[in-house]
This record gives sequence, C-alpha cells and structure tokens, in this order.
Amino acid sequence: MAADTSVEILQKVLENEILQTTKVVEEHLDAEIQKLDQMDEDELECLKQRRLEALKKAQQQKQEWLSKGHGEYREIPSERDFFQEVKESKNVVCHFYRDTTFRCQIMDKHLTVLAKKHIETKFLKLNAEKSPFLCERLRIKVIPTLALVKDGKTQDYIVGFTDLGNTDDFTTETLEWRLGCADVINYSGNLMDPPFQSQKKFGTSFTKLDKKTIRGKKYDSDSDDD
Repeated sequence: MAADTSVEILQKVLENEILQTTKVVEEHLDAEIQKLDQMDEDELECLKQRRLEALKKAQQQKQEWLSKGHGEYREIPSERDFFQEVKESKNVVCHFYRDTTFRCQIMDKHLTVLAKKHIETKFLKLNAEKSPFLCERLRIKVIPTLALVKDGKTQDYIVGFTDLGNTDDFTTETLEWRLGCADVINYSGNLMDPPFQSQKKFGTSFTKLDKKTIRGKKYDSDSDDD
C-alpha cells in the first residue's frame, strides 16, 4: 500500500514538472511570435538579410573545410603530411594505428561516422610503425592512440580505450562525448552527462600525457588480440 502511494506521488511530481516545462516553452514561443508581430516591414527585411548572410557564411565555411579534406576519415602516408594537415586546420583528430591491432579497427569504425558528422574537424589516421619520429615526439606508446590537435598543437590524447569505458563495445556517442570534452569538435550534448549506461562501471578519468618527456619507440598494444 505504501509503495503504491509512493508511486502515485512520484507520478504527480513528474507530471507537474512536465507541465511547468511545457508552460515555459509556450511562453517563450508566445514572446517570439509577439516580437515578430510588432516588427515592421523594414525590420523583417533586415532580419531576413541577416539570416541569409549567416547561411551564406556557413556554406562558405563548409566548402572551405571540404577543400581541406574535412568530412571524411582518411589515411595520410607520412609524418611530413601530418605537419601540413594540422597546420591548415584548426581542429584535427589523428589516429595512430597498427595493422595488426584489432582495436584500431574498432576505432576506425567510430571515426568514420564522426568524420561525416563533425565536418568542422579533420579526422586522420597514420601508421605508427611508419612514423617513428612523430610517435617519439608525441610520446605515443600505446596503440591505438588519438592525438587531439588544436591550432597546430597537440592538446590532449585518447590512449587506448581507457577513457571510453575500457571496453571494445563503447558507442560512437561515447567517443563523441570524449572528443567534446577536449573541445576538438562542436559537441551539442551535455558534457556533464556522459552517455554511459553506468558511470560507476565505466569511470570518467582521462589519460593525459606529459608532452615534455620522451619515451622509447616500442609500441604497446591496447588490444588483447596481439
């Protein structure tokens, strides 16, 4: 009996919260409609022109990104290409991979999806075994590792799957959230609300590397298949 009463109380609380939220939304819409009704023809035309200019600017930005290789997840052949690619784009995600590491294939799948969704960011992959100087400079030892670059400087790393729940079954949304935390993509979700089914299970600790210290060239695998 007490349980039924608690359920009824909870249901009423939820219904009240939904009604309050709906009321706020309706009031906001009413205010916007009233604002538009009070505009004269010149003001409406000015508003229209501003929106057209914004759309035109956004389209031009999109075309610029596409011309620089954004919008697709692609492999670059050498270390020299890496420096050129990060120089011409503000936000870059580079996956340092190895052919024999199974988890790199998992990362490829998610990055292919995100490259198409987040055209504002350039998504690349580079074979770690063919780029020893760069791996040493960036202290990349665990494969896979994502180097997150802003304005030509490596700001953050995603090392293995530790930040992604330490599981091969992490979602694309989880990787997207982690990239959003590094501010390397335009993330529209709530960074304070990770898309984990259980934060206690997955954890939210990030792995950041000290850029000043250089390790050796041997690469450890984050995959159990090697």
